[in-house]
Amino acid sequence: MNKRKNILFILHVPPPVHGSSMVGKAIVESKLIANSFDCRYVNLLMSRTVSETGKPSFLKFFRFVGVWFKVLGQIILKKPDLCYLALTATGTAFYKDVFLVVLLWIFNIKRVYHLHNKGIRKNQTKKINELLYRFVFHKASVILLSKQLYYDVKTFVPASNVYICPNGIKDPIGNIKQHLVKPVKPVKILFLSNLHEAKGVYVLLKACILLQQKGLDFECNFVGGEGDIGREQFLKFLIKNNLTGCVKYSGQLFNEAKQQAFSEADIFAFPTLFETFGLVNLEAMQHYLPVVSTPEGGIPDVVENGVTGYLTPTNDAEALAEKLNILINNPELRVKMGKAGRQKYEKEFTLEIFEQNLNKILQKSIE
Repeated sequence: MNKRKNILFILHVPPPVHGSSMVGKAIVESKLIANSFDCRYVNLLMSRTVSETGKPSFLKFFRFVGVWFKVLGQIILKKPDLCYLALTATGTAFYKDVFLVVLLWIFNIKRVYHLHNKGIRKNQTKKINELLYRFVFHKASVILLSKQLYYDVKTFVPASNVYICPNGIKDPIGNIKQHLVKPVKPVKILFLSNLHEAKGVYVLLKACILLQQKGLDFECNFVGGEGDIGREQFLKFLIKNNLTGCVKYSGQLFNEAKQQAFSEADIFAFPTLFETFGLVNLEAMQHYLPVVSTPEGGIPDVVENGVTGYLTPTNDAEALAEKLNILINNPELRVKMGKAGRQKYEKEFTLEIFEQNLNKILQKSIE
């Protein structure tokens, strides 16, 4: 019997909850991957709450020092045949990850990076960043969430070293029922993400102003943790723009409460300004919801424009309001698109499909 290859996974695991950490959680819990390899895991996340994300602190620095020594200990204990690293592509987190790459380089460990973010092409214009990218990606393999994202790493990674592995998510416990055609009013729009301006919060709020001016009967529910937009700031915007009657903020919801928010919704809106994949769109599709989003990153691979929902230009509240208007006034179209979205999810984006694809990639990377 062949001895199983051993992989050191350096990845993001909740808390806080976001796309990369949820994928990391799925990898840690994957029986398929655990049965295929000798696996060890190190949590790379320095933040413990959404509010800590993107903000440097001494506490996060000391956490990283702890992670660095933990990785060193794992390497010394048993040198891995492959290291899987959820690499952050830009910002302070990238420079932090460079120190881990140096460690892997010293011990001559084969590397595969899973990129859940983008921005390399923009940041490579700085000479220091270009040099670091050349070092980091030298002789390494890269997993991208979509072929649409290859442009971002093209300068440093040959196509032969790139694997495409779309994210997948697990169906929640319990049966998800298809939405029926019925004259439900108000029509309920759901936004589910942390309150970050880059997620399109203000774009959707401005679209709600336009929908209200048209006299449409709707209710928009914002679900998610506070980010660079706080609860008080959000509520002040509602009051100032007379949106308190049709827009509400429910804060963070988990488990059954989160599933309830999806089941009560008629439309899912995610007008993100900067995205790599948009895992939350998959959640909406598995709940039979038509999705209105933007063509950022790999989202066009997920949301099929005119079939499972609509893609509107980034940061365009008028275009977003136009598509929401169409769906609000056409319940049959909502049901049709929602059903198409569910079918696309089942065919391409289940957790089982993701695990199988990633397992094959790891097998190839470790050869």
